[in-house]
Amino acid sequence: MTTSVHGPAEEAAGPSGPIEPPRSRRALVAGSVGNFIEWYEFGVYGYFATVIAATFFTPEGGSDAEALVRTYASFALAFFFRPVGAALFGRLGDRAGRRPTLILVVLLMTAATTLIGLLPSYATIGAAAPWLLTLLRIVQGLSAGGEFGGAVSLMTEFAPPGRRGLYGAWQSFTVALGLLGGAAVAAGLATVLSEAQLGSWGWRVPFLLTLPMGLGALWLRLRLEESPSFRRPPGAPVAVGARTAEPGRTAPGAAGGRRRGHGPAEPAEPHTVRASARETVRAIALGVGRLMGWSAAGYTFLVVLPSYLQSVLDASFRQALTATVLANAGFAAAILPAGALSDRVGRRPVMVSGAVVAALAAFPLLDLLRDPAAPTAAKGLAVCAAGAVVGLMAGPGPAMLAEMFPTRVRYTGLGLAYALSNAVFAGCAGLVITAAVERTGEADIPAYYVAVTCAVSALALATLRGGDHRRALRD
Repeated sequence: MTTSVHGPAEEAAGPSGPIEPPRSRRALVAGSVGNFIEWYEFGVYGYFATVIAATFFTPEGGSDAEALVRTYASFALAFFFRPVGAALFGRLGDRAGRRPTLILVVLLMTAATTLIGLLPSYATIGAAAPWLLTLLRIVQGLSAGGEFGGAVSLMTEFAPPGRRGLYGAWQSFTVALGLLGGAAVAAGLATVLSEAQLGSWGWRVPFLLTLPMGLGALWLRLRLEESPSFRRPPGAPVAVGARTAEPGRTAPGAAGGRRRGHGPAEPAEPHTVRASARETVRAIALGVGRLMGWSAAGYTFLVVLPSYLQSVLDASFRQALTATVLANAGFAAAILPAGALSDRVGRRPVMVSGAVVAALAAFPLLDLLRDPAAPTAAKGLAVCAAGAVVGLMAGPGPAMLAEMFPTRVRYTGLGLAYALSNAVFAGCAGLVITAAVERTGEADIPAYYVAVTCAVSALALATLRGGDHRRALRD
């Protein structure tokens, strides 16, 4: 029998599991909406990289290539502040709760993104323009760093037994929806506006649209209940789906002292604390290795691709956006099935398959895109398939991370692993690829980048235990 957990406004657990389906679905929606906004904005920034470069990073006498590199440097800088945000908000979320931290995070993200749409250009205020843009990107990076850990903790802790992979996959699915939403808005503006209008004021519209979206996300999170794993009182039985741990004992694999209902772990021996800290650091490092292929391939295929097609293959803005929409459509279509499949066969076979296929397909994909004789339909199918391969890693990824950390450090641990991986292997993707192609003239740089990172990631993913998807989350 599964024992319920108690807290304010808590509903009694039914025979099917410790968490009622309506509450699980509310947590799913509230956790997902912030991810949508975050990735919508990051997608828009990537899609309009060339326009933003001309608006903020092109002083008199500067080249377009130099401006684009500076734009991607600002893009990367925001990613390097993600680990700071993950540590800061993760600590807050593991001590004060998932709900209040996620409310604060969505407020910061909405404010920073809306202000980008209002910033004056370099031509208006001079050198202050790129500095103000960079400052807002830092705020976005901090808030984005706090979003993932809280959202994934919330979704997986509310997930019904046997559906943790599917619930966690919604985080990645809303990433795809956010990127698709940004691409759709960008493509729509490129269709109805002239290039002059787009460069003058049209690029601001997608950023300003974040304000109503953010207010909707805030409303949803204000109605959210706290995670049952976080608020479990001391000594209460640990609900693990089909079985229950006895009071005074922790769930399998837990580390450290017994956790309080609303705070940090109870005092433990110094050597226990040090061992627990070492275990958490090792788990974060391993998590980075497992995610690096997803991060690198995802940003190369889904975000950097438009500027690469324009600058290297001389594609038009509309052609580049069309390719990106197809890649993101394939990405979105694969995520939820991959998460659900990982609940049946395990995280390891699904994620390793995605990493291996991405590594092997990187060079053929670029060869096909460069071939002027290749049919347009074949190119579209190829970029769609590339997105789907990334989805094989992104679907089970959130649940895989949640299963690596106990409740008392889950928000911080999985948030840091994800943020560090994205900072190094995703946030730098545009900067590294653009600068390397410009310096070397080697058009295969994106393929080398994806192949190497995915090969390393496949090795790290191979260390996953086959039965982790069937075990309870660690307490």
